Amino acid sequence: MRIDKFMKVSRLIKRRTVANEVADAGRISVNGRPVKASYKVKVGDEIEVAFGNRLLKARVLSLDVPVGKDIAREMYEMIE
Repeated sequence: MRIDKFMKVSRLIKRRTVANEVADAGRISVNGRPVKASYKVKVGDEIEVAFGNRLLKARVLSLDVPVGKDIAREMYEMIE
């Protein structure tokens, strides 16, 4: 699954277009490397997203497309 789609379906970012813009601006890094929106996410990847002065860190647990928002939270775990 692409990083922009993962961010949208896991509800870390509301819209896929916004996730795409954030990734292409270099504000998303996976395992310490900046990635583009087309990066294929794998289970176990650690994602860092820079939102202004706030840094969000999450670990990917699942790539299954969720049905509801409660299940979407099970796709990742917050690290910090």
